[in-house]
Amino acid sequence: MKLSLLSLSLAFSTNLFAQSASLQDMISAIKEQQAITIYTAKEIITLDENNPKAEAIAVQGDLILAVGSKKELGKKYKDAKITLDKRFNDKVIVPGFIDQHVHPLLAALTMNIEIISMEDWVLPSGTVPAVRDRQGYIERLANAVNKDRSNKAFFTWGYHHYFHGKITRNDLDKISKTKPIVIWHRSAHEFVFNTAAMKKYGILDAKFKAGFNESALAMSNFDEGHFWEQGWFQVLPKVAVDLASPQRLKDGLEFAEQYFHTNGVTLVAEPGGLVSKPLQDVQNFILGDDDTPFKTYYIPDGKTMAQLHVDGNMIAETEKLLSWGDGKVEFLPKQVKLFADGAVFSQAMQMKDGYLDGHEGEWMIDLDIFEKAFAKYWQAGYQIHIHQNGDAGLEMVIDNIEKNMKSYPRKDHRTTIVHFAYSDSEQVKKLKQLGAIVSANPYYVTALADKYSEEGVGPERSQQMVRLGEVRDAGISYSFHSDMPMAPSQPLYLMWTAVNRTTFSGKVAGPNQRLTAYEALKAVTINAAYSLRLENQAGSLENGKLANLTILEKNPLTVDADKIKDIRVWGTMSEGRIFPISKKHTKASINKVNFKLDPNYQSDTLNVIAKSDFAHDNPMAKEVVLQWASALEQLAAQ
Repeated sequence: MKLSLLSLSLAFSTNLFAQSASLQDMISAIKEQQAITIYTAKEIITLDENNPKAEAIAVQGDLILAVGSKKELGKKYKDAKITLDKRFNDKVIVPGFIDQHVHPLLAALTMNIEIISMEDWVLPSGTVPAVRDRQGYIERLANAVNKDRSNKAFFTWGYHHYFHGKITRNDLDKISKTKPIVIWHRSAHEFVFNTAAMKKYGILDAKFKAGFNESALAMSNFDEGHFWEQGWFQVLPKVAVDLASPQRLKDGLEFAEQYFHTNGVTLVAEPGGLVSKPLQDVQNFILGDDDTPFKTYYIPDGKTMAQLHVDGNMIAETEKLLSWGDGKVEFLPKQVKLFADGAVFSQAMQMKDGYLDGHEGEWMIDLDIFEKAFAKYWQAGYQIHIHQNGDAGLEMVIDNIEKNMKSYPRKDHRTTIVHFAYSDSEQVKKLKQLGAIVSANPYYVTALADKYSEEGVGPERSQQMVRLGEVRDAGISYSFHSDMPMAPSQPLYLMWTAVNRTTFSGKVAGPNQRLTAYEALKAVTINAAYSLRLENQAGSLENGKLANLTILEKNPLTVDADKIKDIRVWGTMSEGRIFPISKKHTKASINKVNFKLDPNYQSDTLNVIAKSDFAHDNPMAKEVVLQWASALEQLAAQ
């Protein structure tokens, strides 16, 4: 709570404090003077097991004072100065939605260019409809390119070869031989260029190609204009000057803020945020001010920390990041993110029985470095969040948990399995035995279960992906996340996917893994808070917790299961402050920010990022850092 000079003056002038009074006494007394507002609603779902439903909620400052019936609260505060607010009498109040895992940076870049994807994207500006066939994709792309009258390169994101077929340089040349066109794959790990784009960015230069190593050449097809993984990294610096410009990122972050709010989110977490102080300052500037309608928590990227310091003072270096937040942006203490296997959208996950077409998955970190880093963080008492997608990736993680539990037993470690795309029943049992928890992305089922049943993985494994029913039955705590933009950051949509498990084709994948609406609501509220060790502050409507509410037009527990995703969000309350969906604001110019640079630390970090095959869950960030480092250094010198 922020104290104003007026409040302090009032406190002293009314002789509330003796000379010996402590600061806490002052704060408590000032808080007692704050007005109490009682909000009534059609329904209030608290997720407090001792008080599951209510008619009214009393809020003072940023906290919930009481939850109960209108009669109870009226009687309790009859002698207090209260305001009765009835604006939600026809609404349904639920605990503020939490998206446990998002990437504001990547969302800023992808959502700020032309979206042509396999799914609908419901944006504040309107809905971008899906396209799921090759002809439809080509027609949409051609129309968008023809409408673009600028002299800039045309970028689009969302293409996926399993849905849209193979697209090559020749296909793009048929759309335009003069306007540069760049397709950014849905996985964010691939580009496809037309000839004009390859010329613009110097990709056809013989000297440039000569700089490719053997691995990068193996992941590049110059004739087809296609570059993926290490080949993608090689061409990325050429493209980033346009794709990751400071202005584009600023605009994109403002869009991401509005997008999260529009979908009722009151708290987000970025696990594994890129280790770059200048880039963090930019995100703090956009997301950290008082007008941001949600709180953002970052979790340090243990992968970068391990690559820099695994044989040195890794824990102390990680703890330095705790001071990097500002305002409504904070870093969570004693939590860290590590990475196991590759991305599910690229079918780069590590699978125990391999792939039907014989290709192989990827590890996002050398296994010996992972093992060392995991052990050090474990012994230092950290909660470790681990990016995992394939069942072989999960097996590796389980082995490390089991090994460390034997050598250094811990209670309530809450090691968190993040994404949880593929697993088997025995692994679920092991996770329960070892005390791990799950943060799953149920959207994988809707988007990928059908296609991956046909391509690469097969139906036996893909129809049971994200096996949350078994996780629930095993008694494991589970939460949801979007991994935005890998899935829409729409908690109601994530609930819908887990409750129905309906695929794009309308079929139900693995009906035995479905959850109830109540279980799904907990997964985007109290369970998500638990996964971040914030359950005493957020996730349910209880006395003493932060006044974080999501206000809905209908009750997600009583509407038809198929209608959950269609419920309209009226707005939110964040720490006692109401933010209707219609409220919009624009941040000041980025040039007005005072950035403090640490060139030595930044140089070390960039060196590691530049050398790694998988720099981050969001590899695009590598080049964003390079762009921003240059821009911010120029600002600092002014």
